[in-house]
Parts: sequence; structure tokens; C-alpha cells
Amino acid sequence: MESNNSSLEQTLQDGKLYRHVNSLIVAHLRDSNLNQAASAVASATMTPMNVEAAPNKLLELVAKGLAVEKDEMLRGVSTAVPFDPSITAAYGSIPAPRAAFVDFSVNDTKGPSKNIPKHESRHISEHKNVARCARFSPDGRFLATGSADTSIKLFEIAKVKQMMQPDARDGPVRPVIRTFYDHQQPINDLDFHPQNAVLISGAKDRTIKFFDFSKTVAKRAFRVIQDTHNVRSVSFHPSGDFLLAGTDHSIPHLYDINTFKCYLPPNFQEMGVNGAINQVRYSCTGGLYVTASKNGAIRLWDGVTASCVRSIDGAHGAAEATSANFSKDERYILSSGKDSSVKLWEVGTGRLVKQYLGATHTQLRCQAVFNDTEEFVLSIDESLNEIVAWDALTTEKVARWPSNHIGAPRWLVHSPVEATFVSCGIDRSIRYWKEVP
Repeated sequence: MESNNSSLEQTLQDGKLYRHVNSLIVAHLRDSNLNQAASAVASATMTPMNVEAAPNKLLELVAKGLAVEKDEMLRGVSTAVPFDPSITAAYGSIPAPRAAFVDFSVNDTKGPSKNIPKHESRHISEHKNVARCARFSPDGRFLATGSADTSIKLFEIAKVKQMMQPDARDGPVRPVIRTFYDHQQPINDLDFHPQNAVLISGAKDRTIKFFDFSKTVAKRAFRVIQDTHNVRSVSFHPSGDFLLAGTDHSIPHLYDINTFKCYLPPNFQEMGVNGAINQVRYSCTGGLYVTASKNGAIRLWDGVTASCVRSIDGAHGAAEATSANFSKDERYILSSGKDSSVKLWEVGTGRLVKQYLGATHTQLRCQAVFNDTEEFVLSIDESLNEIVAWDALTTEKVARWPSNHIGAPRWLVHSPVEATFVSCGIDRSIRYWKEVP
């Protein structure tokens, strides 16, 4: 009898869990304006359409679960490692963010703006041609830069900081710990694998190359994906099992990195999407990805079906949309364009929420980025050769710093874990920026 009661109790608990999961799925789809999908799930699972759930509760729980799973993998609970068993895990625990997410749904922009601390920069290296792109590793310990000279430099941030110490007494510090040479044409974008010591690069030679930076002597890629188009942007799925390539083709190319199989939406020829892709980025849970296109459109894509779920045509007028990134809570997208605007869009509705104006960028593939706490937005003023910072909530311009590049920088990337960022220039140089105490 006791066994029957235990079995019944377990059945009841399982049923309660299923109902809770179904409710979260329905609420998530409904709040994302995917009403047809929400209605189908609600009907199939007998869940009310008006079920209440905190905004993004499902994404929050999934993100926590993925973090636990990743932590278990790094501690050896799981031994599954993609690519090659000899490739080591690259990262330790990723530091907690310095501040909670900014609530951009607050429309009151009349309050006082925050003051961004003053920053100073230091030239840390240079390429033999234009420094075209840069990316931090997920834990902020490494930085990679790519150039028109076809080389990739990998920096260890601890050595960069040591290099910037005014009282360094141990002789010159070399922050570049690897240099890779394996592309035939200029490099457009880079990304780090979310768990392992693997760096990928996309280039004009129509390839995506995989570099193992756990090996000190490796100079060339250990894997290559041959695409059909100029690879303009790359982004790893948070699981590390897939990657996206934004190319001169108008549809993002989704690759399984273990089989190299390329997936496109089954109806991509009828989608009516056009315009080469300047940038593609996954959200932090992989549920969505975003593209910024040369024709000015910002598009949202379903991370599971690879279908376009929203197109914001003319997001930057007739000008190119040059960058697009998700906020950490996945509710907003920050984009920049050659119309000299930086814009914040609501994911659920496609509504323009905020604009950050007053910096001219009309020529280069300019980036707009959040700082690590998302309290500030950073971009470039090409005409004045300055780095510009806005209060992310009030949209007020709060700082202008001379870039110290010869000619305007063409790329900005901010550390995901601390108050530092990097600029790359047409003058070939890489500059590291940090707060002044």
C-alpha cells in the first residue's frame, strides 16, 4: 500500500511539473507574440492561453539549467567534448555580472543620467594591415583580433593588465600568446567556443576556420568549413554544437560543427529575404538569433526552426545595419547603422524603444555595444575620431573620448565581465581601454 501511495505521489508530482512546463511554454510564446504557436501548444496540452508567468521566466530557468550543466561538464561530471578529446576546457567559472539587468521598459528618460567613469587606453599591439574585428572569450580572460593581413592574434588579458601597470619591473610583457596564419583573405569576424579552447574565424576567402589555442605551437586551423559565400560574421550557439555564419547570402547559414552539415530554412527560397548579412549573433540561451543586413533590415530568427520570426525592414533607413546584439535578458536588441544612429528594439514587438544620437558613422562597419553592466552604450564618431558613451536608459550622451587611433576605429568590443573594452583601427592598432581609478 505504501508503494502504491509513493507511486501515486510521484505521478502527481510529475503531472504538476508537466503542467508547469507547459504553462511556461505557452506564456513564453504568447509574450513573444507567437500567438499561433502559443494557441497550438495550449490546445494540445489543455493549458489556458491567459496563464500567468513572470516575463522571460522560461528563458531564465533554461539559462540557469544550461549554466549548471556547463559547470558540471567543466567539473568532469560529463566527459563529452566536441572536436577532439585532446582539446582542453578553456575557461573557469564565469564571474557574476557586476549589476542586475537594466529595465529598458521604463520609459522615463527625464531622470538624472549616470556618469560613466573616465577611461584611458593603451596601444597593446598592431597588425600589418587594418585591424578589422575583435572578440572577448566568455570569461573575459582572452581577446582575439583579426586583420586584413589575414592573421589572428590571441591576447591573454592578465598579461595586458600587467603590461599597463606603471610600476612593471620585470621587463617588457608580451600580451600576445598566439598568432594564427591560415586564411587567404581578410578576416571579418571571430568567436570563442563557449566551453573549449577553440577560436573560430570567418573571412573573405569563404571559409570558417577552427583554431585550438590550448596548443602553444599550433599556427594553423585543425578544421575548416568551406562556405559558398564571403563569411562576414560568425556566432557560436551557447551549447557549442552549432554555429551561425552571416555571409553575402541573405539567409544565415547554420552549421552542425560535428558533422559540418549546413542547414537552411526549408522555405528559404520563398522567404523574400534579401541583403547580405553584416552581423549575426545568438541570444544567450540560443532561443533566438539576430541579423543586421546591408539593406538596412534587422531580422529575428527562431533558434530551433531557423525561420525568420520578425523583420524590421529599414531599421536604419536606406543605410546598412552594421551591428546587432541582444541584451542579457534577451528582451531587447541594440543595433547600429550607417545612418549615424544606434537603436534599441523590443524583441517581443519589434518596437523601437530608444535612440542614441549624436555620433557620426556613415563609412565603416561600425559597432554599437553595451558595457558589461548594460548601463551604458558605446559607439564611434568617425568624423571626430572619438569613442562616444550614452546612458543606456536616458539616452543622454555622457562621454566623448579621443580614440587615440590615427583615423577612426572600425570596431569596438566590450568585455563581458568587467569595465574594459577594445578598439581596432584602420591604423592597424589595437587599443585596450580601462577605467581610471
